[in-house]
Amino acid sequence: METSDLLERCYPGRRAELKRDIFRKALTLFNEQGIEATTIEMIRAECDTSVGAIYHHFGNKEGLVAALFFTALDDQARLRDSYLSDAKTTQEGVYALVHSYVDWVDSQPEWARFQYHARFSVTKGPFKDELATRNKARNKQLLEWLSASARGDELKGSPAELLLSLIIGQADNYCRTWLSGRVKGSPKVYRDKLAHAAWRSISGE
Repeated sequence: METSDLLERCYPGRRAELKRDIFRKALTLFNEQGIEATTIEMIRAECDTSVGAIYHHFGNKEGLVAALFFTALDDQARLRDSYLSDAKTTQEGVYALVHSYVDWVDSQPEWARFQYHARFSVTKGPFKDELATRNKARNKQLLEWLSASARGDELKGSPAELLLSLIIGQADNYCRTWLSGRVKGSPKVYRDKLAHAAWRSISGE
């Protein structure tokens, strides 16, 4: 799954071609130059379009950052829900959550790198309420899965607010370390070890 595939999956069709191009160029600049240092003019020059076209699609730079961030989260959630839908047991569900997280980062490193860098600015910026609304809608299936009666009994040893941190925390930490270049082994190589560690942390095995 390359960047272009992600964008074509999320914004298909010829009418969205300029939007996809702005996204691609902005993503590269944000990752290479930093979010603060990147200007709309820099993005305009890379896209060979007008500032007005960028503002038409995204309003301002904060809107463009948020749109990229939401696109990444939605694509990540799409893969997660696909994996989770095949899980028949609680353990399989935990493995699905870890595997989908690791596989998405492994296949979309530029999007994942941006996602980590942009999280603070989006959660503290003018789109924080929209993020909260989107998170609630996006996590509906996950919350339903976690609260299912059988799983609720099986996982009752862990506080509900702690569950996702226990399940994803170690994978998230390794993925960040890999994206920063501090380790060489792809997270996908260790997906089963990370999933097993997550299961042990909540199951008491």
